[in-house]
Amino acid sequence: MRLVFLVASVCIAAVPALAQAPSADDIINGLKPSAKQLTGPTRGIRPVTVVGPDGKTVTTRAPAAAQSGPAEEPSVKLVVDFQTGSAVLSPGATKTLDSLGRALTSKQLASFRFRVEGHTDTVGAPDTNKSLSERRAEAVAEYLEHHFNISPSRLEPVGYGSDKLLVPTPDQTPEPRNRRVRIVNIGT
Repeated sequence: MRLVFLVASVCIAAVPALAQAPSADDIINGLKPSAKQLTGPTRGIRPVTVVGPDGKTVTTRAPAAAQSGPAEEPSVKLVVDFQTGSAVLSPGATKTLDSLGRALTSKQLASFRFRVEGHTDTVGAPDTNKSLSERRAEAVAEYLEHHFNISPSRLEPVGYGSDKLLVPTPDQTPEPRNRRVRIVNIGT
């Protein structure tokens, strides 16, 4: 069996297939946006203190949005098992997706939309990998829709194939961490 990972922006070690599924609360904590993400950047002008080349501090005015980079999208990593070359969910995968489904239907996440990103390793032809990654992302979305009554409008399955590797590898390299599905909170 190949393992497919839902990848987080927080680095967590890969979990063996027999590991316990994360709780819905763990998933909620990984997917809920921060207060900064909920409010977004302000449009005001704020003072910025800068040290000049002469060592003197100078206070200037800069737009607040320019002071911080874009907020990173909340995401979570889970283990979802598929058979090699298949988009059929294993019994272990459904247990993990049950936790995800409970999290996505919680009051904390019920108003948000999520991108389901499918990825593969570099083994096989790029077109085949792209198709497989799309089918796996769709399998996850369909499971959540059918078992948790999550509206398809809240889930956006996308297949990236081997285009966005988590672990850079040469062609034809079987790397389980690259065979993954990532769930990303994309807002309301």
